[in-house]
Amino acid sequence: MLDAPYPELDELLTTIGEAGRHLSEIEASEGAAGNISIYVGWPIDVRRRFPNVETIELPEAAPELAGGTFIVTGSGRRLREIIDDPAANLGCVSVDEGGLTGRLYTSPRKLFARLTSEFNSHLAVHHDQVVRSGTNFHAVVHAQPRHLTYLSHIPRYQYEPYLNRHLLRWQPELIVQLPEGIGHVPFLVPGSGELMAATLESLRQHRIVIWGKHGVMARSDVSVKRAADRIEYAETAGRYEYMNLVNHEQGEGLSVDEIRAIAKLWNIEQNIF
Repeated sequence: MLDAPYPELDELLTTIGEAGRHLSEIEASEGAAGNISIYVGWPIDVRRRFPNVETIELPEAAPELAGGTFIVTGSGRRLREIIDDPAANLGCVSVDEGGLTGRLYTSPRKLFARLTSEFNSHLAVHHDQVVRSGTNFHAVVHAQPRHLTYLSHIPRYQYEPYLNRHLLRWQPELIVQLPEGIGHVPFLVPGSGELMAATLESLRQHRIVIWGKHGVMARSDVSVKRAADRIEYAETAGRYEYMNLVNHEQGEGLSVDEIRAIAKLWNIEQNIF
């Protein structure tokens, strides 16, 4: 939830661009991989930057979000290039009354034919979180960090308790930043209704979820950069775990007692360790 004065459009576009650039810098967004969206629940005029308008059907009904606005990456766009020309790489969707359709605002410089093919998962998570929490802002980021994605191909890391006990042991910050742990959804076809439903359910319990053999999705009701930070924290844990596997698992990581002491000092509620 954000308090007034609310960020203006240009500030939102800049933070999306900065998040996209950083995800590329940490090798979590090769080529056109990854997508970003934010939900804005206060009035915002996008027409000067995005003057072209058309009506689209929303992938899922979202009547509670009527009057709200989504800013979404276009399909096939490179996250690292958003910062250079946000209007060319992003579209804005104003949700119509009833929540079945929206007005898609785009720029004459638009470089995509449609919004990201995973907008259905983005919309479902935004809708669920806004209805459940009443927040007026929500960010969702999908990326494909190398080490987390690789680990999701190993069967034992597909079991959430094992995944979290092994990943969150490598740095004291991890239990603080990811107290609910990292969710895991088995491989489902990208863009499918099955992936959308499983992601929505997992992100009710976690702030970041691994899409098995595909990547991750993270959320935040504070900023899009906070969602990207969660991906970086989780990927750092994945990198340590990968290094340990390569090094014949010689590292022990933080002990259960050490992690519990960190959580106690910082009043972190967690049930992983």
